[in-house]
Amino acid sequence: MIGLGAGCAKKTPPPAPPNVVAAKPLQRQVSDWDDYVGRFEATNTVDIRPRVSGYVQKVAFRDGQIVHRGQVLFHIDPRPYQAALQQAQAQEARATATLQDAKVELNRSRALLAAKATSQQDVDTRQAAEQQAEADLQAARAAVATAQLNLGFTRVVAPIDGRVSDSRAQPGNLVTQDSTVMTDVVALDPIRFAFQAPEDLLLKYQRAKGGGGASGTPVQIRLQDETSYRWDGKIAFVDNAIDTGSGTIRAYALAPNPALFLKPGMFGHMRLLTSRPHAALLVPDQAVVTDMTRQLVYVVGPGGVIGQRPVQLGPLIDGLRVIRSGLQPTDWVVISGIQRAKPGQKVTAAAGRVEPQPGAAAQPDLGPPPGSATFAQ
Repeated sequence: MIGLGAGCAKKTPPPAPPNVVAAKPLQRQVSDWDDYVGRFEATNTVDIRPRVSGYVQKVAFRDGQIVHRGQVLFHIDPRPYQAALQQAQAQEARATATLQDAKVELNRSRALLAAKATSQQDVDTRQAAEQQAEADLQAARAAVATAQLNLGFTRVVAPIDGRVSDSRAQPGNLVTQDSTVMTDVVALDPIRFAFQAPEDLLLKYQRAKGGGGASGTPVQIRLQDETSYRWDGKIAFVDNAIDTGSGTIRAYALAPNPALFLKPGMFGHMRLLTSRPHAALLVPDQAVVTDMTRQLVYVVGPGGVIGQRPVQLGPLIDGLRVIRSGLQPTDWVVISGIQRAKPGQKVTAAAGRVEPQPGAAAQPDLGPPPGSATFAQ
């Protein structure tokens, strides 16, 4: 009975190979960009202070208005300075008359000396008086110029084109020369996008440009509520030293801002072009597996057996990951069912396609650390 039961037992059939979807990498021409986080800054900010003291008569602008260089912003009571100018002009007229009299006396004294009717000492005295009168006239003219300047300074004007802040001095307020801040003006076109670049990327740019650094390199910027990089600019400044505490260097790009939409203090993401267009292989980002410190992709080899390829990753483009090395264009990469695939295991693979997902790379609000390329196009 025991032998009969053993002979009738059926063997359990082996499990069917798991199903996966595999596709060849997508081949495209891409350009790499490095991603940075930063803020916009005004190219110039000027505190408006009075050049003379006095009482404000009139505010000649609206808070937040666009102003142009030379436009009057405030009127300070000009009457004390008009009076000072008239007084200086009177002193100039008096000095002119004194000089004319001194010239007449000098000429008369010289004539008398020629007729031996006076002494040389008298001529010298008259000549000194004429020179003193000439100096007094120059001082009077300088006083007139100063008074005219002070009278002109009662009209406080914008020194640059830009947007003015609110008025901090109203009619009737006393303002003090070179002390009271009446308002400020910021220049907005073009506008700066300031950011910090790590040392390794600075070295990369300098080697790529033969030591010239990143100046002049095109950049694209998006605001925190935007999904596309719609603002263009160029690197305009890279600082002359690296911060030893953070290992970064300060830099900024200049972006045109003719509509004055961008304002100082706005937060944004900037991407910096780091390579010319080149051929690249792309796979879905979810096809990449992390194994400790390595990144791998699974490929379907001969006989449907799963193999693994250590790869070097590049940036994201349209939701696809650029593979810098470790993969061939003819490899069949597992793009779906990857959780069921194991190295050395036989699978049943269905053919699929790697499809771009436009806009997927711009979804996160917070960019990765500025130490590697993160986007491409």
